Amino acid sequence: MLSIEALKKIDREIAKYPTDKKQSAVMSALAIAQDEKGWLATETMDFIADYLEMPAIAVYEVATFYNMYNLKPIGKYKLTVCTNLPCALSGSNQTVDYLKKKLGIGFNETTVDGLFTLKEGECMGACGDAPVLLVNNKRMCSFMTEDQIDKLLEELKK
Repeated sequence: MLSIEALKKIDREIAKYPTDKKQSAVMSALAIAQDEKGWLATETMDFIADYLEMPAIAVYEVATFYNMYNLKPIGKYKLTVCTNLPCALSGSNQTVDYLKKKLGIGFNETTVDGLFTLKEGECMGACGDAPVLLVNNKRMCSFMTEDQIDKLLEELKK
C-alpha cells in the first residue's frame, strides 16, 4: 500500500510516542501517506488504521476534521487562501476573486489541466502577512498581490 520509504518515515513518527500510544502518530502518518499518494483514499486510511492498530473510524475522524488532508484527487498544486476576517480585511477576498478568474475555477475545483485546485482555508497564523496563500500545505506565500499571484502561478507551471 505504501512504499518502504514511507513506512520508515511513519515508523520514525511512531517512535516518538510510548509503545502503547502509536496511534498518536496518526496525523503524521496521514501526511506521509498523502505526500506519497497525492490524496487519502479509504483504502489508504484503512491501511494507516491497521498499521497504527486503531479503529478505522478514528482515522477517518482525523482526516475529515483537518483541511490539510485531501479525501479526493486534487491538482498537482493545492492553493489554499485564508479567508478569515484579518486576511479578508487585508485583501484576501480580492485575492480569491483574482485566482478564481485567472484559473477559471471556484473553491474545491481543479483546473482542466489538473495543475491547480483552489481551497478556502482557515486561519494560517500569519495575519500580519495577509493576504496569505498556502501551496500544498507546505509553502506559505505572503502579501499576495495580483503580481505576486502571477509570478507564483508561472513558477509552478514550470
